[in-house]
Amino acid sequence: MINKFIENYKDSIIKNTQELINIPSVNSPSENSCKPFGENVAKALEYMLNLGQKLGFRTKNVDGYCGYIEFGEGEELVGIIGHLDVVPEGDGWTFPPFSGTISKNKIFGRGAIDDKGPVISSLYAMKIVKDNFKINKRVRLILGLNEEMDWKCINYYKEHEELPTIGFSPDADFPCIYAEKSILSCYLKSDISFLNKESIQITEIDCNNNAINVVPKICSVILKINSLKIDIINFIKTLKNIIDSFEYEIDIYQIDNEFIKLTSHGIPSHAAHPDLGLNAISRLLIVLNHLFNNYDINLEILDFFNKYINFEIYGKSLGINFEDESGKLTLNVGNLKLDNGIIKIGMNLRVPVNTDISVVQNKFKELTNLSANINFETTAYQPYLYIPKDNYLVQTLCNIYNEETNSNLEPIAIGGGTYARAFDNCISFGANFPGNKDMCHQTDEFLDIDALLLSCRIYAKAIIELGK
Repeated sequence: MINKFIENYKDSIIKNTQELINIPSVNSPSENSCKPFGENVAKALEYMLNLGQKLGFRTKNVDGYCGYIEFGEGEELVGIIGHLDVVPEGDGWTFPPFSGTISKNKIFGRGAIDDKGPVISSLYAMKIVKDNFKINKRVRLILGLNEEMDWKCINYYKEHEELPTIGFSPDADFPCIYAEKSILSCYLKSDISFLNKESIQITEIDCNNNAINVVPKICSVILKINSLKIDIINFIKTLKNIIDSFEYEIDIYQIDNEFIKLTSHGIPSHAAHPDLGLNAISRLLIVLNHLFNNYDINLEILDFFNKYINFEIYGKSLGINFEDESGKLTLNVGNLKLDNGIIKIGMNLRVPVNTDISVVQNKFKELTNLSANINFETTAYQPYLYIPKDNYLVQTLCNIYNEETNSNLEPIAIGGGTYARAFDNCISFGANFPGNKDMCHQTDEFLDIDALLLSCRIYAKAIIELGK
């Protein structure tokens, strides 16, 4: 029966997903209090609320910070929590990143799987249930606008609106997620202005405004060479030998007789899965460390990086091996800045649920305290989510997935962070299917159309069950 309704809505589901992807809803600075996350993010919310009204739902714009679409009656509230903002598009796309191009039964575009396709899927699941089934609770699709940054949207919602009594976030993987690691964003900082007196200086750094929760695809640095102390031709040869020894893809450009530009190339992926990418920043830092050491210039922060972080994606290089049922500690070097002589290395860590976040922070502080010129700073922290596998919500959603896909899978743990951890009695549920490559935050992000329609059926079943 549900399949028939989905078939009727198929063209609309696809079209609305494309139209939502067409809106480049990357967070941007804004002085408009009604649009705190920028014009394009506000357009995405407006689009969804207008679509919700056309489909017969109650809607509300919550002061520009978020919004919701709702139906049903009853004291209890089933929440479906998604987001409309996306990470920057990056480069190297086969199709324009905000085109919503369809090719080989896939919808391509930034936000296709994270989280615009799943949001549209959830909305039409609500439409099917609203028009054809009887439930005893209200159902509310909560639309966040700042998920890829610091969650100001969902925090505002929690301060001003009703909290769900039960629910899910369509922003991760099937069959369902019972545990999400803690997330720590932090920086190593060091004053390198003393390089002005050395034979090699770092004058500019550009990592293409990479989000700290994305494995960086590209990073460039400009070096100034004192030609009175270093022969530029020999310098380039030395640099090339260092790069070749690591077999990294780093381009060397001689701007003139004083300036050299290095551009490091990697492969982007979500910071929750740094092993799926190649880190352009890490590679560049390793090469720079060897370069400065070759010329007897002691840059402590690079030595620190090479000794304790290096190219490892796991926490072993910190001196402790953090691991439990939710997985290993992972570390992504997501940002590199130079500001008034201060170099800043931004890192995003996913910490296993049984490891206290203070243990990781204290380890960094212990190591940086050994140096007078390296500081450690925490900039953001999200506590873990953990709900036992035998919990009603976990079992219910996992069973629905298994029934609809003829599977026998168990709930899983992830390194990603979703809005599910913002609420009690809420977990992540889809929309990425087992065995499918996770295209979240990656170049050529896409969502398979058959998977989109199947997720709609699964979400409709979940709404019916949770709404009893």
